[in-house]
Amino acid sequence: MANLTEGMIAPDFTLPRDGGAAVSLSQFKGKSVVLFFYPKDDTSGCTAESIAFSALLSAFSAANAVVIGVSPDSVKKHDKFAKKYDLSVILAADEEKTVLNAYGVWVEKSMYGRKYMGVERTTVLIGADGLVRRVWEKVKVPGHAEEVLAAAQGLANGSDGK
Repeated sequence: MANLTEGMIAPDFTLPRDGGAAVSLSQFKGKSVVLFFYPKDDTSGCTAESIAFSALLSAFSAANAVVIGVSPDSVKKHDKFAKKYDLSVILAADEEKTVLNAYGVWVEKSMYGRKYMGVERTTVLIGADGLVRRVWEKVKVPGHAEEVLAAAQGLANGSDGK
Protein backbone atom coordinates (compact mmCIF):
# COMPACT_ATOMS: atom_id res chain seq x y z
CA MET A 1 0.00 0.00 0.00
CA ALA A 2 1.74 3.11 -1.22
CA ASN A 3 1.04 5.90 1.24
CA LEU A 4 -2.10 4.79 3.04
CA THR A 5 -1.63 3.99 6.71
CA GLU A 6 -4.02 3.45 9.58
CA GLY A 7 -4.64 6.64 11.53
CA MET A 8 -4.13 9.01 8.61
CA ILE A 9 -6.88 11.20 7.16
CA ALA A 10 -8.51 9.34 4.27
CA PRO A 11 -8.07 11.13 0.93
CA ASP A 12 -11.34 12.82 -0.04
CA PHE A 13 -12.78 12.25 -3.50
CA THR A 14 -15.75 12.85 -5.74
CA LEU A 15 -16.51 10.26 -8.42
CA PRO A 16 -19.38 9.51 -10.77
CA ARG A 17 -21.45 6.58 -9.55
CA ASP A 18 -23.98 4.10 -10.78
CA GLY A 19 -27.29 5.74 -11.56
CA GLY A 20 -25.57 8.88 -12.90
CA ALA A 21 -25.07 10.85 -9.67
CA ALA A 22 -21.77 11.59 -7.94
CA VAL A 23 -20.44 10.23 -4.66
CA SER A 24 -17.98 11.99 -2.34
CA LEU A 25 -16.30 10.75 0.79
CA SER A 26 -17.10 14.08 2.46
CA GLN A 27 -20.87 13.56 2.03
CA PHE A 28 -20.70 10.78 4.64
CA LYS A 29 -19.23 12.77 7.54
CA GLY A 30 -20.33 11.18 10.80
CA LYS A 31 -20.59 7.71 9.24
CA SER A 32 -18.01 5.00 8.72
CA VAL A 33 -17.21 4.30 5.08
CA VAL A 34 -16.11 0.98 3.62
CA LEU A 35 -14.24 1.42 0.34
CA PHE A 36 -13.69 -1.83 -1.48
CA PHE A 37 -11.42 -1.49 -4.48
CA TYR A 38 -11.90 -4.18 -7.10
CA PRO A 39 -10.42 -4.79 -10.56
CA LYS A 40 -13.38 -5.24 -12.93
CA ASP A 41 -17.15 -5.51 -13.10
CA ASP A 42 -18.69 -8.88 -13.94
CA THR A 43 -15.66 -11.07 -13.22
CA SER A 44 -16.01 -13.97 -10.80
CA GLY A 45 -14.14 -12.56 -7.77
CA CYS A 46 -15.45 -9.03 -8.18
CA THR A 47 -19.00 -10.29 -8.62
CA ALA A 48 -18.78 -12.49 -5.52
CA GLU A 49 -17.33 -9.61 -3.48
CA SER A 50 -19.98 -7.12 -4.63
CA ILE A 51 -22.81 -9.59 -3.95
CA ALA A 52 -21.40 -10.34 -0.47
CA PHE A 53 -21.22 -6.65 0.47
CA SER A 54 -24.72 -6.05 -0.97
CA ALA A 55 -26.15 -8.96 1.04
CA LEU A 56 -24.83 -7.38 4.26
CA LEU A 57 -25.81 -3.80 3.43
CA SER A 58 -28.57 -3.56 6.05
CA ALA A 59 -26.13 -4.77 8.73
CA PHE A 60 -23.58 -2.17 7.57
CA SER A 61 -26.31 0.50 7.73
CA ALA A 62 -27.18 -0.61 11.27
CA ALA A 63 -23.49 -0.11 12.13
CA ASN A 64 -23.68 3.46 10.71
CA ALA A 65 -21.51 2.47 7.73
CA VAL A 66 -21.78 3.12 3.99
CA VAL A 67 -20.29 0.69 1.46
CA ILE A 68 -18.74 1.94 -1.79
CA GLY A 69 -17.14 -0.25 -4.45
CA VAL A 70 -14.53 1.48 -6.61
CA SER A 71 -13.13 0.23 -9.91
CA PRO A 72 -11.81 1.80 -13.11
CA ASP A 73 -14.93 0.68 -15.01
CA SER A 74 -17.35 3.25 -16.45
CA VAL A 75 -20.67 4.28 -14.94
CA LYS A 76 -22.40 2.52 -17.84
CA LYS A 77 -20.63 -0.76 -16.95
CA HIS A 78 -21.46 -0.22 -13.26
CA ASP A 79 -25.15 0.29 -14.07
CA LYS A 80 -25.23 -2.92 -16.12
CA PHE A 81 -23.31 -4.84 -13.41
CA ALA A 82 -25.57 -3.57 -10.60
CA LYS A 83 -28.73 -4.43 -12.52
CA LYS A 84 -27.51 -7.89 -13.55
CA TYR A 85 -26.72 -8.94 -9.96
CA ASP A 86 -29.24 -6.73 -8.10
CA LEU A 87 -26.39 -4.98 -6.25
CA SER A 88 -27.31 -2.45 -3.59
CA VAL A 89 -23.86 -1.05 -2.79
CA ILE A 90 -22.71 2.22 -4.33
CA LEU A 91 -20.42 1.63 -7.32
CA ALA A 92 -18.03 4.50 -8.07
CA ALA A 93 -16.33 4.84 -11.45
CA ASP A 94 -12.67 5.90 -11.33
CA GLU A 95 -11.80 5.83 -15.03
CA GLU A 96 -9.05 8.43 -14.49
CA LYS A 97 -7.64 6.31 -11.64
CA THR A 98 -7.17 9.35 -9.38
CA VAL A 99 -8.72 7.70 -6.31
CA LEU A 100 -7.09 4.34 -7.09
CA ASN A 101 -3.73 6.13 -7.11
CA ALA A 102 -4.52 8.24 -4.02
CA TYR A 103 -5.27 5.06 -2.06
CA GLY A 104 -2.26 3.22 -3.52
CA VAL A 105 -4.23 0.37 -5.09
CA TRP A 106 -3.34 1.00 -8.75
CA VAL A 107 -0.22 -1.15 -8.91
CA GLU A 108 2.00 -3.13 -11.23
CA LYS A 109 0.81 -6.71 -11.38
CA SER A 110 2.22 -9.77 -13.05
CA MET A 111 0.48 -12.74 -14.64
CA TYR A 112 2.26 -15.47 -16.57
CA GLY A 113 5.38 -13.31 -16.69
CA ARG A 114 3.52 -10.36 -18.23
CA LYS A 115 3.55 -7.13 -16.26
CA TYR A 116 0.59 -4.76 -16.38
CA MET A 117 -1.12 -2.09 -14.25
CA GLY A 118 -4.26 -3.01 -12.37
CA VAL A 119 -6.25 -2.73 -9.16
CA GLU A 120 -5.01 -4.68 -6.16
CA ARG A 121 -8.13 -5.92 -4.40
CA THR A 122 -8.09 -3.84 -1.20
CA THR A 123 -10.65 -2.70 1.35
CA VAL A 124 -10.33 0.41 3.51
CA LEU A 125 -12.46 1.10 6.57
CA ILE A 126 -12.72 4.83 7.29
CA GLY A 127 -14.07 5.94 10.65
CA ALA A 128 -16.80 8.53 11.15
CA ASP A 129 -13.96 10.95 11.97
CA GLY A 130 -12.47 10.56 8.47
CA LEU A 131 -9.45 8.57 9.65
CA VAL A 132 -8.32 5.31 8.06
CA ARG A 133 -9.10 2.69 10.71
CA ARG A 134 -8.25 -0.54 8.92
CA VAL A 135 -6.74 -1.65 5.60
CA TRP A 136 -7.10 -5.11 4.10
CA GLU A 137 -4.61 -5.71 1.30
CA LYS A 138 -4.64 -8.49 -1.31
CA VAL A 139 -8.15 -9.45 -0.23
CA LYS A 140 -9.39 -13.01 -0.58
CA VAL A 141 -13.15 -12.78 -1.19
CA PRO A 142 -14.64 -15.68 0.83
CA GLY A 143 -15.64 -14.38 4.28
CA HIS A 144 -14.16 -10.92 3.63
CA ALA A 145 -17.39 -8.90 3.72
CA GLU A 146 -18.27 -10.51 7.07
CA GLU A 147 -14.83 -9.62 8.49
CA VAL A 148 -15.23 -6.00 7.35
CA LEU A 149 -18.73 -5.88 8.84
CA ALA A 150 -17.39 -7.07 12.20
CA ALA A 151 -14.78 -4.29 12.12
CA ALA A 152 -17.43 -1.67 11.18
CA GLN A 153 -19.64 -2.91 14.01
CA GLY A 154 -16.66 -2.61 16.35
CA LEU A 155 -16.19 1.02 15.30
CA ALA A 156 -19.89 1.69 15.87
CA ASN A 157 -19.52 0.22 19.36
CA GLY A 158 -16.54 2.39 20.21
CA SER A 159 -13.57 0.14 19.43
CA ASP A 160 -10.85 0.90 16.89
CA GLY A 161 -12.25 -1.42 14.21
CA LYS A 162 -9.84 -4.31 14.78
